[in-house]
Amino acid sequence: MGKNSPIGIFDSGVGGLTVAHALNTLLPAERMIYYGDTAHLPYGDKSKDTIVQYSLGIADFLLKQKCKVILIACNSASANAFDEVKAHVGDRAVVMNVIDPVVKYVCSETDSVSSVGIIGTKATIDSGTYEKKIAAASVHCSGGSATGLSPRLQVSSLATPLFVPMIEEGFVFDDISNAIIRSYLSRKELEGIESLILGCTHYPIIRNQISRFFNFEVNVHDTSQIIALAVQKFLTEQGLLSSKRAGIDLFYVSDTTPYFEFIANMFFTKKIHLEKKSIWK
Repeated sequence: MGKNSPIGIFDSGVGGLTVAHALNTLLPAERMIYYGDTAHLPYGDKSKDTIVQYSLGIADFLLKQKCKVILIACNSASANAFDEVKAHVGDRAVVMNVIDPVVKYVCSETDSVSSVGIIGTKATIDSGTYEKKIAAASVHCSGGSATGLSPRLQVSSLATPLFVPMIEEGFVFDDISNAIIRSYLSRKELEGIESLILGCTHYPIIRNQISRFFNFEVNVHDTSQIIALAVQKFLTEQGLLSSKRAGIDLFYVSDTTPYFEFIANMFFTKKIHLEKKSIWK
């Protein structure tokens, strides 16, 4: 695809909008095509085979839109379907995930951090992808400033499966969401952590609430910004930065949910072009 072709982004619902917003802010000349698979959300409680099936279908749709990059803006799909999507797409487009950039970032901060926590969906946490990639980075950490992860680094993971449906249903910034956040984050798995990876693109929506729970003493990473910077770096190095905006951003959902448009309007100053489009027969 040419450098003025769009960037394709997909997620199970509204979560990927955090990444889309970060990209739109950092790279305003880039056109985006977003697909939220709201008919099948959340991906976090699905089997690997099911997540792969949905991800391949969406990848085909984004290829038809002539996307130069397909960004899997879903940790569950990144953890369970990245290799399959990459093999399926081949050389027709670049496939990126949202886990590798965050692992590289963690790699760069290990001089000052000895313990990191990871929260995400059951599919992401059960896959062990973050732990495996962080362990691999301890041997060789390409792209980071450190030569390797400190042997002192302790990694703790916790599945927080209610966060996605909570956010998709609009329970944010209220007593219900605060109670759920408190219930999860007070568990022993996260005791003593110094930084926290939000292993789901939905979670930056409640980042401030999470930081408040920790009295702002834990570095809660803005993963959407980390991912956007990684995309910018890749496009720059490959000479794929768009020289002009070729059309408007398009947002598709597989099923209409009132809260999708509400969240989108929180992030984007202009009213988005939202269309219901089922890609499954």
